[in-house]
Amino acid sequence: MILRQDGEAVIAIGQPAHAWISGQLARAWGNDRFPAPEPREEVCLAAEQHDLGMAAWDSEPSLNARTGRPLSFMEMPTPVHLELWTRAPRLALVQGRYEALLVSLHGTLLYEYRDWSAAPEEIRQAVEAYRTDQRALQDRLVTSLREDPRYAPFVEPEALERNRRLVGAWDAISLMLCMRRLPYTVVAGERMELTALDDDGLRTRLDPWPFEADGLAVRCEGRRLEGRFGTDVDLREALDAAPWQTLEFELVR
Repeated sequence: MILRQDGEAVIAIGQPAHAWISGQLARAWGNDRFPAPEPREEVCLAAEQHDLGMAAWDSEPSLNARTGRPLSFMEMPTPVHLELWTRAPRLALVQGRYEALLVSLHGTLLYEYRDWSAAPEEIRQAVEAYRTDQRALQDRLVTSLREDPRYAPFVEPEALERNRRLVGAWDAISLMLCMRRLPYTVVAGERMELTALDDDGLRTRLDPWPFEADGLAVRCEGRRLEGRFGTDVDLREALDAAPWQTLEFELVR
């Protein structure tokens, strides 16, 4: 779950809701400077569904006892995060092999961003077990897709790495919009700067511009949560009763 500060309250945004923004970015992506993703529908679906492993967790959030608010995705215990990301590509596989492959590759990319050398031994072993499991799954999916003329060109290393990096870029842009962490440098083939044009971070500039249209509006929903809580039950009841809020972000050249 993502927590976006809104005065004394927070807007609680589910990880799949943020991923929906990633999918909206993916479907609009492409111009003379930035090639559109290929295979388009499968890559866009992977972007949109990359956090489907988080859905069950976000539907029954756990309390951060220190803050009295839901645990954000950045506060999630590593064993739980590993479990959810182990499950995610297998859930995606129900929809399609290429989507599942990109979801798995995205998950392992996340674990490349952090240095685990100082982590406790049991955590390092768990991370390595996750990586081993995902490499085996990725190998099986690549072998299967390579035998399919429809997908064979897109599992070549260069194409697959490009699509993995695209999903990562869309994920980052969406997260920075939802979390209001601006300015931010995004890398998707080349460096792009995402900067806020207003105090709320609802209107932003992305430069260089990767979309065909001159502007793009993307949106998601969250719930405005006021107060702080002492138990998981209290938190979940408050979240169920919290008013919905639509967040719309405008990106311009």
